[in-house]
Amino acid sequence: MNDYLNSFERLVNIMDELREKCPWDMKQTMESLRHLTIEETYELSEAILDLEQADQKAAMQKIRNELGDLLLHIVFYSRIAKEQNAFTLKDVIDRLSEKLIQRHPHIYGDVKVKNAEEVKHNWEKIKLAEKDKEGNPVNKTVLAGVPKSLPAVVKAWRIQEKARGVGFDWEKPEQVFEKVKEELEELQHETLHQNQKKTEEEFGDLLFALINYARFIHVNPEDALEKTNRKFISRFNYMEEKVRASGKQLSNLSLAEMDVYWDEAKKLEV
Repeated sequence: MNDYLNSFERLVNIMDELREKCPWDMKQTMESLRHLTIEETYELSEAILDLEQADQKAAMQKIRNELGDLLLHIVFYSRIAKEQNAFTLKDVIDRLSEKLIQRHPHIYGDVKVKNAEEVKHNWEKIKLAEKDKEGNPVNKTVLAGVPKSLPAVVKAWRIQEKARGVGFDWEKPEQVFEKVKEELEELQHETLHQNQKKTEEEFGDLLFALINYARFIHVNPEDALEKTNRKFISRFNYMEEKVRASGKQLSNLSLAEMDVYWDEAKKLEV
């Protein structure tokens, strides 16, 4: 335990020194750090996806480094808040500990749960019951905790998860798949009638239904789509390299000719 404490204390001391002596660190604000924090979060996400590649050791080292970058941001924000007499890093840690204990009554209380699903259900109920110092609800609605700035796919997933936490959800995957087919038919109908506004609306409904279905079959839609993106990029890059090596230009090839290289790239993945 002392090793953890020593390492953490060293980090805090370094942050204090940088804030007092480094020109770049001295001028940063919460606002100026925000976009960098978002970038670091995406870099961590990318590093986690790299775990599926052959070099597991390199991927884990990258995850370690990205976690460190995120930890730096937490310490940085807390240092800025301390300067403004808003809160300290200790306040952040203490509040987190209190919240974890409060939201895990099956560990720190007498509540009994059967599985992880019941834990999530209790978590949402406890969040809705939380109040601030004045006795006002912290989360006035079930969906209040979903950040407005989340990417649309992630936001849809979290909205559905939140709704499920209070019992508003389908019962079986088959029901959700029927909804997917229904939304697809409605999209096709509006597309045939060339109603652009309704087509966009139905396309959104279809995506929302697909994300819902992904949740029921235990597939994270954001991860699945990103893996498909990577797969497409890999195949497309292979096709470009092969075409270039043959002395041709990709833009001059027919779709059938491109498909030959594309199928080659697919076979190499097996």
